Amino acid sequence: MNLSNLTPAEGAVNKAGKIVGRGQGSGKGGTATRGHKGAKSRSGYSKKIGFEGGQMPLQRRVPKFGFTNINRKEYQGINLDKLQGLVEKGAIKDVVTFETLVENRLVRKNDLVKILGGGELQASLKISAHKFTASAKQAIEAAGGEAISL
Repeated sequence: MNLSNLTPAEGAVNKAGKIVGRGQGSGKGGTATRGHKGAKSRSGYSKKIGFEGGQMPLQRRVPKFGFTNINRKEYQGINLDKLQGLVEKGAIKDVVTFETLVENRLVRKNDLVKILGGGELQASLKISAHKFTASAKQAIEAAGGEAISL
């Protein structure tokens, strides 16, 4: 070991990146490795999201279609077999109100409720909801219950 072969420990020296734009004598002056002209050579350049090099972007090539009705009302559907299950558990007795449905976590407090005719209903229930399907109303009345629209 002598002064000619001394080196710093591994990882002790971090080589700085190339310094650009500091005059012609540095070899990285002039355009500072950015090439000539164009947006990418300017300061403050940032590519817009979805930019495809001037080609018509995908979101503008694909046609718009469809229609969204701003007055649409979204109903939360509940089948009769769910209500029958609650009767069998003992969660409801003879009256089903909107509050009862919220307590049993079938709907949220701001939902509109529609009773659907899926499954069978043996219990005689007095059900209050925003809407009923024809088959649900028929099944409730056949079981000796009552369907009341809110």
